[in-house]
Amino acid sequence: MSRGLDSSFLHYGVRKQDLAVIAELCKKHDLDEDWVINELIKAYHEQKVNSIEVEDKAVEKIISKALTKIKL
Repeated sequence: MSRGLDSSFLHYGVRKQDLAVIAELCKKHDLDEDWVINELIKAYHEQKVNSIEVEDKAVEKIISKALTKIKL
């Protein structure tokens, strides 16, 4: 039996199939895929590593922080 990381996991514990769905949704909603992954998913993953359960307020804070980085 092989050991190690499951090769279907790529970034921040997100499976390849799920990243494909994220990419499709980004295209559909005209969002930058890199921004979504790096600013939202990465931040969420870091929060989840620090605490097992991430509350809604923490997610709102992650989104708000990411949105402030958008240049208009």
